[in-house]
Amino acid sequence: MITLYGIKNCDTMKKARAWLDDHGVAYAFHDYKAAGIDRERLAGWAATAGWETLLNRAGTTFRKLPEADRQGLDEARAIELMIAQPSMIKRPVLEAEGRLLVGFKPGEYEAAFG
Repeated sequence: MITLYGIKNCDTMKKARAWLDDHGVAYAFHDYKAAGIDRERLAGWAATAGWETLLNRAGTTFRKLPEADRQGLDEARAIELMIAQPSMIKRPVLEAEGRLLVGFKPGEYEAAFG
């Protein structure tokens, strides 16, 4: 089972979905802005990919945080921020048969599904 996690209207998500569709890769889509994300799954992603990889520091949502909330982050605080505001999770996150891909890089998708 392949699940693509992200936000429906994100441009990077659209590119990832188009790549998967164009390559005939079947997947389920989970919009974590609409459906949320559970702590256990997010903690599992952090254990696999690292919380620094998951946290979208470049996004508007993170940049609008008060300076105090952006400083001195650790895994626990980052997970709390991402649960409270899923827009702070880097997009997309793709789970596929024990593999985890964070962000969209066509070469990584090609290596995984090509």
